[in-house]
Amino acid sequence: MVTKTTRSDIMRAVKGQDTKPEMAVRRMVHAMGYRYRLHRKDLPGKPDLVFASRKKIIFVHGCFWHGHDCARGARVPKSNRHYWEAKIMGNKDRDKKSEKALSKDGWDVFTVWECELKDHQAVSENIEAFLKA
Repeated sequence: MVTKTTRSDIMRAVKGQDTKPEMAVRRMVHAMGYRYRLHRKDLPGKPDLVFASRKKIIFVHGCFWHGHDCARGARVPKSNRHYWEAKIMGNKDRDKKSEKALSKDGWDVFTVWECELKDHQAVSENIEAFLKA
């Protein structure tokens, strides 16, 4: 079991933007020839990639932080379990509200999960199809 101060240090080091998964998606999309804006604060959920002319948005979610249904997303720290369960549930609720608000405003939303990036080709094809639709 990890001590409280060590856990705090670990979690404090986690970035909210410019993460490895996000950077991988950004490089992928840029290589396809698409240009985008980052983290627009005027949009619900501060989307990771915004394609304003296309009215399309891509979120890049970490499986743990956003409660994905994969093995990594199903993990919960052993210490302070109630806090983390509430935190992740709150993130999931916020994600749903943001996506609903964006859809209501006419935006198409696509989410790339961290675990999906193991297959770059499939993610690339899915993003290309999303942006062309």
